[in-house]
Amino acid sequence: MSTNIVVPSDLTPSTALLSGARNASSTREARSAANTDRSGYTPPTLPDGVVYAESIQDVVEAMKLASAHRVPIVPRGAGTGLAAGASAHAGEVVLDVSRMNRILSIDPVEQLAVVQPGVLNAEVNAAVAEHGLFYAPDPASTAICSIGGNIATNAGGMWCAKYGVTRESILALKVVLPDGRVLQTGRNTIKGVSGYDLNALIIGSEGTLGVVVEATLRLRPRPFQTATVAAFFPDVEHAAQAASAIIAARLQPSVLELMDGPTVEAVDAMMGTTHRSRGGAFLLAQTDGYGAFLEQDVLIEAIKPFATSHERATDETHANDLVTLRRQAIPALERQGTVSIGDIGVPRNRLAEVVAGLEEISARTNVPIYTVAHAADGNLHPMIVMEHGESITSGPAKKALGEMFYLAKSLGGTLTGEHGIGLLKRDWLNDELGQISVDLQHSIRHVFDPLGILNPGKAI
Repeated sequence: MSTNIVVPSDLTPSTALLSGARNASSTREARSAANTDRSGYTPPTLPDGVVYAESIQDVVEAMKLASAHRVPIVPRGAGTGLAAGASAHAGEVVLDVSRMNRILSIDPVEQLAVVQPGVLNAEVNAAVAEHGLFYAPDPASTAICSIGGNIATNAGGMWCAKYGVTRESILALKVVLPDGRVLQTGRNTIKGVSGYDLNALIIGSEGTLGVVVEATLRLRPRPFQTATVAAFFPDVEHAAQAASAIIAARLQPSVLELMDGPTVEAVDAMMGTTHRSRGGAFLLAQTDGYGAFLEQDVLIEAIKPFATSHERATDETHANDLVTLRRQAIPALERQGTVSIGDIGVPRNRLAEVVAGLEEISARTNVPIYTVAHAADGNLHPMIVMEHGESITSGPAKKALGEMFYLAKSLGGTLTGEHGIGLLKRDWLNDELGQISVDLQHSIRHVFDPLGILNPGKAI
């Protein structure tokens, strides 16, 4: 690390960094495009500039300059985060890694892929599908979110019901530390317990410990067959009870997704479909493997006492149409206003209680709340939709968001299942973790980043 760089008197630290880095810009257009994510939060000021990294060496040099000039750095991938974790303000410089977007290698025998952080999630799956493999983490934004961002938040998605979240699918990482050193974590073997698990520590750290520049992904064989069933219910409480019944039946569906009636209605309005006429809530379930259809039969028996109707997908096109209904929830609600996407988690046997509690919060606060959920792991996304121009980070929206967390906490749950803390949820972090845990995590962060320049104000 360079320590003898002196900032000329006519340059600010940010200007000195931007003038020394490759592919940097301080135009208003560049700063505006890089100052926020998909969370709905708009920072009051713009960052000082953007560095567009195209190689590991670009990231190394940028971090060396940042350390020498004490410039706060905000790492950024595709900008699809939902907690304002990639939002940037005046005095900060964005380090954009979206141009590092190559799949470096695929090993179909070992079932591994090595990728750069800017590769989109869907691009990985398209590439490995040719080898009969798939990459399990699949957020709803799979077509537009990047692997680096998935790693930053330990993202999940629909398939995590059976195959786990990002942490279970990352074997190794290459990370540039705040001082420019390159850290290798993990290994290319499925098992390995040498030393502390720094790989797991980096995953979910929201860009506060280092900048991920390369990842070794664990791939899985594409299932021999998949069976899809959709069910409709009188209301969302019955759908939640059905989801809990599936888990109680000792089934492990590969997908188990819940949507309340208002969300289904929003998708209908966008897609021109009529799903809402079939009930007050929707449940999508998939089972896979050689016994997919045998499991499906058991699953249907589990949900019959709660459902008004159900249908089995007759072919792949039919199944894709049902999956699309779920994947279009967020885009449909974004057409109606500014969306703040919650991310609470509860024990799976408390699903009915939490959806009832969300309805009560909405009625009491007069804040519209639309609910979808990864029901197999108890991770709900209650979405607040405000009129365009209304704040989602203050006033009634923030009050409702806080009440969601306390509802989840009262049921033994958590503030965030997969979107991270970012900037928007820090107010409630201490209440979940406790001061001892928070203090310890601050100490860990200081070991990696003693100058406090990486994504300041976010996560911990």
